[in-house]
Amino acid sequence: MKKDKPIIVTVSGGFDPIHIGHKKKLIIFDLDGTLTESKAVIDQKMSALLCQLLKKKKVAVIGGGSWEQFKKQFLANFKCESAQLKNLFIFPTSGSAFYRHKNNKWIKVYQLSLNLKEIEKIMSAFRAAFRELHYKHLFKTYGKAIENRGSQITFSALGQKAPVEKKQQWHDTADRRLEMKAILERYLPNFETRLGGLTSIDVTRKGIDKGYGIRQISKFLGISKNDMIFAGDALYEGGNDYAVKRAGVATIEVKDAEETKIFIRSMLSSLNNEQN
Repeated sequence: MKKDKPIIVTVSGGFDPIHIGHKKKLIIFDLDGTLTESKAVIDQKMSALLCQLLKKKKVAVIGGGSWEQFKKQFLANFKCESAQLKNLFIFPTSGSAFYRHKNNKWIKVYQLSLNLKEIEKIMSAFRAAFRELHYKHLFKTYGKAIENRGSQITFSALGQKAPVEKKQQWHDTADRRLEMKAILERYLPNFETRLGGLTSIDVTRKGIDKGYGIRQISKFLGISKNDMIFAGDALYEGGNDYAVKRAGVATIEVKDAEETKIFIRSMLSSLNNEQN
């Protein structure tokens, strides 16, 4: 079966994204590095823009974090009316879970989980990678360095709660994730290993990535991938957004939340012009 050729669009590369974005039925966003800074809560300007967008479009947010992380990072500071929230769909852990808003509360539609044998195999592979690289946690960690998120195991070099500036410093000076990823792939041939954010590595079952999430979104929302557009900051090969590009969905590559705001404002402007 022939795969659809991916459409690649960049905000910073001079392409005007409104000619694609405002025509789509569903706008999908990555969370970390796209709607927010790494593990930071969503700011008021982004929240307001998304609320405006939800009046006109269905919106999905898909990320590598757990549901608990989504609640703290995104929903706790996200102030929209209930009528708008019915158009918002949350897909934690790369789409291996799905939550939607119904009857004034968030309802879990489904969730996949690793079994104990799979968890131990992944943890053993991380220990082997640390030994081979002579890797030691020399930096202060903010929370757990390795976290079980149900359907995935995530290594965060400085912990999930590390300040963004600390993560950026580690990324620029001490990042050995590509070496670690290569070792993990040797020990875990039946699992997927991907880089996430500035300091993380995600490990899931084979096929459980954001491409899987796109298929689930299409299935549960009844929207063709040709009617979707995705904005993310890790669309490079090996990044945890790359699977969306492989799936043939139109993509907007942004470098941070500020570029995402430009993209949303452009869509809103175009949608408003159509109504006038």
